[in-house]
Amino acid sequence: MTFPQIDTPAVLVDLDIAEANIDRFQAHCNQHGLKLRPHIKTHKLPMIAKRQLDAGAIGITCQKISEAEAMITEGGIDDVLITFNILGDTKLARLRALAERVRLTVVADNTATVDGLSGAFADSPNALTVLVECDTGAARCGVATPEAARDLAQYISQQPGLAFGGLMTYPPVGAEAEVQRWLVEAKSLIEAAGLEVPTISNGGSPGMWQAQEVGIATEYRIGTYVFNDRSLQVRGTCSWDDCALSVLVTVISVPSEGRAVIDAGSKVLTSDLLGLGGHGHVLGRPDIHIAGLSEEHGVLTADAINLQVGDRLRIIPNHVCVVTNMLDEVQLIRGREHLGPCPVAARGQVW
Repeated sequence: MTFPQIDTPAVLVDLDIAEANIDRFQAHCNQHGLKLRPHIKTHKLPMIAKRQLDAGAIGITCQKISEAEAMITEGGIDDVLITFNILGDTKLARLRALAERVRLTVVADNTATVDGLSGAFADSPNALTVLVECDTGAARCGVATPEAARDLAQYISQQPGLAFGGLMTYPPVGAEAEVQRWLVEAKSLIEAAGLEVPTISNGGSPGMWQAQEVGIATEYRIGTYVFNDRSLQVRGTCSWDDCALSVLVTVISVPSEGRAVIDAGSKVLTSDLLGLGGHGHVLGRPDIHIAGLSEEHGVLTADAINLQVGDRLRIIPNHVCVVTNMLDEVQLIRGREHLGPCPVAARGQVW
């Protein structure tokens, strides 16, 4: 299944596998009473987002305004959560315009961000819903304590044009009990201050099968699950058969018995390691190590490489979300059938 009619390097997306991934986790959420709000940063394709919504998702998650703009322009999507502190007059003007087209929710973890949001929405006929982002242990963005979550929730509720909507967190892997305790305390403090907490948004693909263990959460955000990748296979979250995206490459040089070179380097596979050794998994050849990347070349090593110039391979990347941002289009397949190219609508949308 190396599709000789497709020029390489190319990114292949098997829709049969992607749809099975979507349906399997949607069923898991349905079983445990969780609303699902998938993150489009993995696939960046409106057609996949529509499929997620058709399966039962309540809306989508985006990281940047431009991602949301691309998805609603081409995807007809009407419920968006943006999980990023939004700052600056230009972005806030675009956010205001976006809020006039969809049901929009944003997050904040500081008063400066809240002040900017209020300034942009003070005269809006509809208040902008704002969630307090909470650092429950992952040490990224987020207020550091439940008390700080309460204080920021009160601050949001007092600002013109804004409505406090609840809490949001990106949790550390394997810390479901700690995340549950953190969020329970924050919710109790906020309710004691006289505010309702209608939404508690949790999420992340590494802990997807444990999502229900943070029982206070009302919704789960998840991105990588739709395609899966090497990082999730190594964690035991998925199998190689669950990986819907692969990179199709051609061997362009075999300089020695233990080394070959492919036509995909960091411009396609990316340099992300995520703590792993090597830059991906060669399907059918677990003995091959993707030892190094330059921009256009990938170096493969093995005790006996057993490859020839012109051979084609398929590679499961370490981190699939970045790979879909590297090319203008992906090639859609269903098993052995090549359906054709599909533009990556939200590629490069980092603003």
